Amino acid sequence: MATIFRDLSYRYQWLYDSISRLAAVTVGGEARFRCLALENLQLEADTQILDLCCGSGHVTRFLVNFSNHVTGLDASPLSIQRSQKNVPKATYIQAFAEDMPFADNLFDVVHTSAALHEMQPEQLRKIITEVYRVLKPGGVFTLIDFHPPTNPLFWPGLAVFFWLFETETAWELLRTDLPGLLTDYGFDVGKPSLYAGGSLQVIQGKKMVENGQDFQEK
Repeated sequence: MATIFRDLSYRYQWLYDSISRLAAVTVGGEARFRCLALENLQLEADTQILDLCCGSGHVTRFLVNFSNHVTGLDASPLSIQRSQKNVPKATYIQAFAEDMPFADNLFDVVHTSAALHEMQPEQLRKIITEVYRVLKPGGVFTLIDFHPPTNPLFWPGLAVFFWLFETETAWELLRTDLPGLLTDYGFDVGKPSLYAGGSLQVIQGKKMVENGQDFQEK
């Protein structure tokens, strides 16, 4: 069940942006937070990038500085309108992440930022399947999202944030072994990088290639 604060934050971009900036202080500011999942990636002008669940284009605006081929996808018409206004250099598609209108093996990189915790478990699995499908062999799925804090001092703040702005799906993600889930679907996943007392995780998974062919989904 959504809270009134959650509804208001999505209705008014200035409120959402203010909340994002405040939360990002724990990792050194908003710009660093938006780019954490892009670290260690080799992004070039011809890299085909999908910004999945792009929202209002907060990370898209960084991606277009690296590549001339950035596509933003979001299910919300309002978010797409905001993205088009905020980052006109990218191409945008309004669609659901679990049913993407793209050909197989299209993108070199699929990125998503703080979006998977919005998904129901079955929806999350469908999205991972779709990401695997649209990535080229050897392509990378890179994401940042919540993680159970390893520093107990961060638990109260995270709990209050969830209570004010999130739903049960965010708590469900904390109980999910996301690297293990990605591995089950064919990704080669390294050790997650943890930030903000362990309350944020960055995961980068590569689409496996076996004997020159795509690794088959389990």
